[in-house]
Amino acid sequence: MSDNLFIAQHGTQTLSMLPRMANRHGLVAGATGTGKTVTLQRLAEEFSRLGVPVFLADVKGDLAGLCQPGTATPPIARRLEQLGRTDHPFAANPTVFWDVYGVNGHPVRATISEMGPLLLSRLLNLNDTQSGILTIAFKLADDQGLLLLDLKDLQAMVRHVGENAKELTLQYGNVSAASVGAIQRALLRLEQAGATTFFGEPALDLMDFIQTAPDGRGVINVLAAETLVHSPQLYSTFLLWLMAELFERLPEVGDLAKPKLVFFFDEAHLLFDDAPKELLDKVEQVVRLIRSKGVGIYFVTQNPRDVPDKVLGQLGNRVQHALRAFTPRDQAAVRTAAETFRPNPALDTAHAITELAVGEALVSFLDEKGAPSIVERAFVIPPSGRLGPITPEERKAVLASSVIAGHYENAIDRESAYEILTGRAQAAAEQAAGQTQAAPKEKASPSRRTDSVLEAFGKSAARAAGSSAGRSIIRGLFDTIFGGLFGKKKR
Repeated sequence: MSDNLFIAQHGTQTLSMLPRMANRHGLVAGATGTGKTVTLQRLAEEFSRLGVPVFLADVKGDLAGLCQPGTATPPIARRLEQLGRTDHPFAANPTVFWDVYGVNGHPVRATISEMGPLLLSRLLNLNDTQSGILTIAFKLADDQGLLLLDLKDLQAMVRHVGENAKELTLQYGNVSAASVGAIQRALLRLEQAGATTFFGEPALDLMDFIQTAPDGRGVINVLAAETLVHSPQLYSTFLLWLMAELFERLPEVGDLAKPKLVFFFDEAHLLFDDAPKELLDKVEQVVRLIRSKGVGIYFVTQNPRDVPDKVLGQLGNRVQHALRAFTPRDQAAVRTAAETFRPNPALDTAHAITELAVGEALVSFLDEKGAPSIVERAFVIPPSGRLGPITPEERKAVLASSVIAGHYENAIDRESAYEILTGRAQAAAEQAAGQTQAAPKEKASPSRRTDSVLEAFGKSAARAAGSSAGRSIIRGLFDTIFGGLFGKKKR
């Protein structure tokens, strides 16, 4: 079988993507109900067939079916007959389910330090002043050797900054009580949104995404995001963090025969909504440079205009489903979308976009020279896996058979900033009580206890700095990439 990715069909002509051009990124766009999900599943299955691992987010719960073999339902049977594909294979795909909340997939966790103050500021919707204080909290944790692993660590650290605002202002800059309070309230809202299950250990090892099945097919990693997508900031920040982590972790590989990993960013507008210009510029840089790491990024959204022009210009492979044109603004969007394709003299692209049937799309992939092919109107080939959701029993069976089953399920809560700061506060309170109540000759005992607590803290910090997990003290990967212009991060 050819190594090309068979995506759509125009008459008797199959429209294929070249694996060597797949890391030039892509876009799948179209209005709700036009067939984007089926296209995404077809793309994922074709990448898997070629041995390329895939990551995608299942925001509606209807992508999970790819782990089960499909069937010739009446709509699929009609489409296959229309395309003349009488030998269409139906098969299950190698799948691993993930879930930030640990309910419908293996738990996905990141430490607070890995996320870093820049991404956390966006997640918490902090202003510049509040972001500066959050940065001070991270810097203070670095200086004092305090591990920031879970949400209670960060809450304790912010409280510590507020309690010592006067002293810290002299060394790190102004710390206002109002801004500290705003951060604490934002962290409380984040906690109530269920983010406590996301921050902590064991943290995700991204190499677990880059796996192949025993038969050589790439594993399709499916993030169960039906609940997560209702917290848009957490959803987009999580995917942004994953993209930054991939850029940091993977080595330069140049142009490969096929990607090492393909990353689908569904509901892409959530990434760019209300994002500051600086963040958009850095996203554009990562999208442009991550291709040299062998990673293909594919944005899935309703309208191409959801993606900034600088990013859109990096997306060479396009599948455009129907767009609605009920208002002048909609009509302008249709014209803009049509102009992004290489013209086909036999096709009125702008007119075609508004009349495409469900499952039909305008398709243009990069040719062997890296130039966009002439746009064609075609039907997306049905996937091999099931279309739609799966039963709880089917999901449970897939989770149980996963090679990583049991690895991430049990959270670890080791000594970190919360425990150390709490211990310090308790020791200080005990010492103060002892000095008040004890006779002068008995004051040595609380002092010795305080010394032992401080000594223990020092040893804990030394262990953290010397351990492999000590990298969490330093800084988040996202801050290094997006804040340090891709400089090398200290370890």
